[in-house]
Amino acid sequence: MISITIFTIIFSYVCKKIVYQMKKNTLVSLLTFILVNFSYAQAPVPASAQSKPIILSNATIHIGNGQVLNNASIRFENGIIKQIGTQVEKNGAEDINLNGQHIYPSLILPATSLGLTEVGSLRPTHDYEEAGDFNPNVRAMAAYNVDSEITPTLRSNGILLAQIMPRGGMIAGTSSVVELEGWSKEDAQHTIDNGLHINWIPMFFRGGFFSPSGNVNKNEKRDEQIKVLQDFFVEALSYFQKGGTTPKNLKMEAMKGIFDGSKTLYIHTSFGREIIESVQFAQKYQVKKIVIVGGEDCLPVADFMRENNIGVLLSRVHRLPYRPEQDVWEPYQMAAKLKSKGVLVGLTYDENDNEPMGARNLVFLAGTCAAHGLDKESALATVTSNTAKILGIDSKVGTLEVGKEATLVVSEGDILDMRTSKVVHGFVRGKKIDLNDKQKELYQRYKQKYSQK
Repeated sequence: MISITIFTIIFSYVCKKIVYQMKKNTLVSLLTFILVNFSYAQAPVPASAQSKPIILSNATIHIGNGQVLNNASIRFENGIIKQIGTQVEKNGAEDINLNGQHIYPSLILPATSLGLTEVGSLRPTHDYEEAGDFNPNVRAMAAYNVDSEITPTLRSNGILLAQIMPRGGMIAGTSSVVELEGWSKEDAQHTIDNGLHINWIPMFFRGGFFSPSGNVNKNEKRDEQIKVLQDFFVEALSYFQKGGTTPKNLKMEAMKGIFDGSKTLYIHTSFGREIIESVQFAQKYQVKKIVIVGGEDCLPVADFMRENNIGVLLSRVHRLPYRPEQDVWEPYQMAAKLKSKGVLVGLTYDENDNEPMGARNLVFLAGTCAAHGLDKESALATVTSNTAKILGIDSKVGTLEVGKEATLVVSEGDILDMRTSKVVHGFVRGKKIDLNDKQKELYQRYKQKYSQK
């Protein structure tokens, strides 16, 4: 009995020492991890406002509307484009000779949670969703993080504007368009609170590797959920028609914009029958402007979309077809086929992916469309001018025209081609921004390591 007691005491002491050492090592490791990552997680310092005129000369200028100017120049002052063409005044301007490089309008990333989430596996970094099914008053702009480590990696590929949106529930909330530059979210805001996002209750399942898509959703509560959504819209339309109440209902106030046309209703859905059902639902309640987000299987209802002036932010270009009878190339050809039917098409990165870091490849989705039916300039429009029209910001950005904002990028080669795309300059309203990012820093660090060996 005594030997057992002594053994127990010794064993307990040894365990405590092991636990203490483990805690100590874990703490040291955690602090080291934080410090090492902090040293690489600094976003580039935001640029100062444009102080003098700038001319980008001797370049190929892609206007964004299909027009291309060779051996041309562009002049901008105070963040606004003043001249474009082969004859541009150079008085008092900083002249940057591009030696034949390419100038493009800034790429625009719509329907993203950029700045609202950082690491998919770390829940504390998620701020894109609120509890409950009806949250029209939730504003993405209120949670936007300008210091996201992901943002600089998107700027390196030419994306300088993004539409940030909340997710979750039936009515997710209100989106805003931001510039990917600035010290604060007030600096970054471009066009705020101009879109309301709803997640349409699916008729069909998308399916997976072993399950074909298009299977009927056997959710017995679907009709009941549609009825709840109808009741909410009836109340919202009545509130709008009465001019509101005292005190104000914040949820109903946030809905007013879709009835007076100051907000666009973005309906997230995929299949043709869902699109028809959701659009007719919105029209029934006098919604002025409607856009489909996702729309991966919208080709069968393209005529309906054209007749009702419904644009689409097409996602999941890089995927397999949903059904075995479809051509394997159909997802790549979708944008070209929709354009041929008169539908306004913009591209978004997978809008169902809560991790936005892959969205830096948005321009290469347009490149895929260019290789499967669209000409190069029409493909460029799917990530510039078309998207600007869909988001309602085309009076300011989307094309390079006199009077519009000087938000543009310069690439050494064809920006749609990953083999030649290399963005070397970026300007946000005339401000020359730093295109460095964590991945470039790591590349230079380990390049030096191996060159020394």
